[in-house]
Amino acid sequence: MNMNSYLSERDQNTEATVKITKDKNGVDLVTLQNPRGFSAQVSLHGGQVLSWKNERGEELLFRSSKANSKPPAAVRGGIPICFPQFGNRGSLEQHGFARNKIWEIDNDPPPLHCKDCDRKAFIDMLLKPSEEDMKIWPHRYEFRLRVLLTSDGALKLISRIRNIGSKVFSFSIAYHTYFSVSDISEVRVEGLETLDYLDNLHHKERFTEQGDALTFETEVDRVYVGSPHIIGVFDHEKKRTFLIRKEGLPDAVVWNPWEKKAKAITDMGDEEYRQTICVDGAAIEKPISLKPGEEWTGRLELSALPSI
Repeated sequence: MNMNSYLSERDQNTEATVKITKDKNGVDLVTLQNPRGFSAQVSLHGGQVLSWKNERGEELLFRSSKANSKPPAAVRGGIPICFPQFGNRGSLEQHGFARNKIWEIDNDPPPLHCKDCDRKAFIDMLLKPSEEDMKIWPHRYEFRLRVLLTSDGALKLISRIRNIGSKVFSFSIAYHTYFSVSDISEVRVEGLETLDYLDNLHHKERFTEQGDALTFETEVDRVYVGSPHIIGVFDHEKKRTFLIRKEGLPDAVVWNPWEKKAKAITDMGDEEYRQTICVDGAAIEKPISLKPGEEWTGRLELSALPSI
């Protein structure tokens, strides 16, 4: 493809910039920047957001110092996309295969009604199954992903998954977002009070959240079902609040491996569990089913605000 034509079409007469380079493995790396100085980096390896920085250049997403960036291994950090499943089930690998595949730049995406898309920095990507993929998951689909940096620095991910085959299929999905925090003991998550959750540490047994806010003193691995459209992650030490807004994603995953499990994760530092919390917009409890020709859309918006 002609990268120059792509850039001129997308960025003509705007101050936002989109730059495409290669990483050390030869994979396209897309850098988005808005006029205020916010930036994001997206790799076509997994269609994964690797970095999101504020106007002061502070990194808002966690990425492990031991992360393996060589395909097909998924990168530990940023926002891996878990599709067509979250967790372990059947013959598919954990969290599905989308995060391990090389996506392509989508030069001709169908119209997307998005009031924030004009004159903003964004990239459209596309994942389609190969014949080898069909042997593992025998369904024909088009997965379109737009990653967009708004004028005020919010990060948006808009997914559209269409069934282009001849039979019904179902999937689950999660944006496995690793937020960068000062210390996990200084973090609380609000918006999940009184909700039921499936506890992956207790064989997916169903419990009800009892606290006024979720705080962390040990390993947590939960799927909160029927969660609200807005969830807040408060970092007391950094005086920063992450707001998670989501549509089409009824569930929320909350995960931190804590000390013991972190030491068993080869691509994560022993103490790095302290610097991150995963809070995902997701659709897990009730898989999404698409008939031939049907399309599903999910939207995630992340913003970082100062808090008192």
